[in-house]
Parts: sequence; C-alpha cells; structure tokens
Amino acid sequence: MDSIFLPSDDDIIALTRAWVDEAVIGLNLCPFAKAVQVKQQIRYVISHADQETDLQQDLTNELLHLHDSDPEILDTTLLILPRILQDFLDYNNFLDSADATLVEHKLEGEIQIASFHPDYQFAGTAVTDIDNYTNRSPFPILHLLRESSIDRAVESFPDASAIFDRNVATMRRLGLEGWNQLGFVVSKKQHQLSKKSC
Repeated sequence: MDSIFLPSDDDIIALTRAWVDEAVIGLNLCPFAKAVQVKQQIRYVISHADQETDLQQDLTNELLHLHDSDPEILDTTLLILPRILQDFLDYNNFLDSADATLVEHKLEGEIQIASFHPDYQFAGTAVTDIDNYTNRSPFPILHLLRESSIDRAVESFPDASAIFDRNVATMRRLGLEGWNQLGFVVSKKQHQLSKKSC
C-alpha cells in the first residue's frame, strides 16, 4: 500500500476496533467476541513490516507474547498489517508460513491463526460475492486465538458449526449497500479521499 494513503497508527487501530464493534460484534459474526471485547482482553498490534521476513518476526513475537500472557488479561491478538500482503493471494500464501511458525515454536494445538483481509475470497466464490464479506476487514489481519478459549466458546455455543452458515445469511440480508454504510467502511473511504485531495 502506498504510504501516502496510509492512515496514522491511531487511525488504523480505531478503524480496526470499529470493524470489531460494528461487523464482528454488531452483526454477530462471532458470538464469542463480545465478551473479550467488553473485558478488554483483545490486543491490537500494528506490524510496520513491509517485508515478509520482518512480518515473520513480528508474528513470532506476538505468538510468544500471547502464549506467555495470563489468559484472564490477554485472550486474543489482532496483528494488523497495513504495509504488507495487500494482495489477497500473497496474504493467502503467507498463511502457510504463519502456520509453520506455530509448529516451529511448538504452539500448534495451543494457538490458532484466523485470517481476515479487505479482499478476502473463499474458494469457489466470485470476488464480488457477498459471502466473502464475513472475513473482510479494513486491513489484512492475522487473528491469534488461544485454542482453550475456542474450546470454551464452542462448549457454551452448542450450535457452533452453524455459525458460518448463519454469517453468510446475515451478509446476504445486509447486502453490499448495507455493508458500505457501516461506519468503519465509510471512515476508511473518507480517509482515502481526503489523502488523495491533499
């Protein structure tokens, strides 16, 4: 991403928090997210990496930080990537390296990495398919989750396997027009327009 169109770190965090509040929690795309947000157990971290080797180091640092932290204080981390992997195919390819990092540090089975991207596309869908918006975020994000938290959440939500189908139904009801009216989407577009006019 060209740095001239890049928001400040504060704005990047604010847009990401707004996405969590308005889309992830507001649309109930993840029924487990509200509790950790209310308890302030989500860590929002920006990677300033513009090379994959630097991103790999940032990811390693955050994985180890999450692993070593008290789960009552830190439950999950959103590693935000505003300067790298803007192309979804590049991002998708990097996920293999991210999973290999889990194995390398013996964190497989303890921490899981979920993926979100502005151009997220599920296999077998068209780029414009509204279903993809369940995993679309204002910036590329690596979401680091504790497996123990996922297990507890699934136990408390007996129909966890139906979440994806319910999310797709939610997005289809909302539609692209509804999505584009969400505050974080509007804010990001306004920021880009204001930078272009400078």
